[in-house]
Formats: sequence, C-alpha cells, structure tokens
Amino acid sequence: MPESNNERSNTESVGLPRHVAIIMDGNGRWAQRRNLSRIKGHRAGLDTVREMIRHCDARGIAYLTLYAFSEENWERPRPEVDALMTLLERFVDRELDELCEKNVRVVFIGRRERLRPGVLERVEKAIQRTKDNTGLVVSFALSYGGRAEIVDAARRLIDDAKADRMDSSKLDEAVFRSYLYAPEVPDVDLLIRTGGEYRISNFLLWQVAYAEICTTEVMWPDFSRANFDELVTEFQQRERRYGKTSAQLDQAPGGSKL
Repeated sequence: MPESNNERSNTESVGLPRHVAIIMDGNGRWAQRRNLSRIKGHRAGLDTVREMIRHCDARGIAYLTLYAFSEENWERPRPEVDALMTLLERFVDRELDELCEKNVRVVFIGRRERLRPGVLERVEKAIQRTKDNTGLVVSFALSYGGRAEIVDAARRLIDDAKADRMDSSKLDEAVFRSYLYAPEVPDVDLLIRTGGEYRISNFLLWQVAYAEICTTEVMWPDFSRANFDELVTEFQQRERRYGKTSAQLDQAPGGSKL
C-alpha cells in the first residue's frame, strides 16, 4: 500500500500545517486584466488547483480544503454559473485517475441538493473511487457556506434529539462537531486567501477558529508552488498560543510554539 501523506506528515514534516484551507480568489480579475472572459480565468484557476494538489501531496500536507463554489456564488449570472459547473465536471473527469494513483481521498462539503445532475454524479463517483485512499485528503467546498453548515448541523442534531438518538444534556463542542459536513477533517491550521482580499467570506467558520491567516496579492491563476511555500514558511514563524501566554508555551514540554 502506498505510504500515506498523513504518515509522512508525522515524520518528515515537523512544523508543517496539518490542514491548509485556501480561498481561491482572483480568477475573474486575472482574466479582466488580460481582456479575457471571466470563464477563462476560472479555467486557468483549475490549472492552479491541479498544481496545488500535487504540491501539497509532495510536501506531506495531510488535509487540503479548497473553496470552489460558495452558496453566494449561485447569485452570479447564469451563464457564468453554468460554465463553472461544466468546468467542475471536466476537472473531475480529467483528474480522477491521477488522484487515485496518488492515493488522494476526495471529500465534498456543501449543499449537494443544489448541484445539477452531472456535477452530482461526478461528486459521488469521486467520493466512491477514493474513499479507501489513505493519502492527502482534498475537500472541495462546493455550494458551500459556513453559516449554512452550522445551521444544517444544528438541524440534524435537533432531529436526532427529538428521535432520542442523542442526549442533548451531553451536547458539547465535540458532539456538535460530529454533525458538520466532514467531522473527520481536523480544524484548519493555515488559511490562505489569494487575490489581495482580507475576508473569510463565510468559509469554514467553525473550523478556522484558531487558524493562522495568510493573504497574498497574487491572483489564484498565478499562485505558484513558491508562493505556497512562502506562506507555509510564514506560518511556521507564527506563535500559536490558543489563549495561552508565550511564557506558558515556553514551559510546555518541548517548548514548541507551533
């Protein structure tokens, strides 16, 4: 069986973020600056998606979550939405074999019921073909909203409580987390946003509670492996205190601040 990235990250990659999430911003602006259609910007952005998956796999990152299409994106012009859905279908068709070869497991988070049949079919196919893979876990946030995820989790939790499938008196953060779209995926360590913006944009609101946030002016289609490595290096220089003081971290076993 191929060596998993989770295993590599525990041995060779000390100090690396375990879970990187990326808000892939700037496709439209990248295209407009080149007098191209917005959809050509999205097409170029998919090339970057491919490169980042390959690079995270090579670096030993265990989890990568990509903000592919938000709940709010449904409000964009219909031709652009349709074109985006077509690009997603083609991406899965073209990349799934390589993802399987690289032992990557694919996860989709979001409200799938809004997806058109062709996209939904490919989502299910990717999940099923990669479900037993043990390497890098790539989550695609598709028709996703952070608030929607929390509302959906609360709704399922209430339904279980009413049906006596859970004891509401034992509700805590761990129990609530189990109702999120992908509870097996750990909290985000490093949140990257490209395109020079400084908003979270309703992305993984529960999971980024203690994430380190790094932004770059680079538009997503131009975001390179070197850009990614620079932000990882910045992450490794941060002091992650989780509410504690620097002195407390220094006194902890190993004195690690990462």
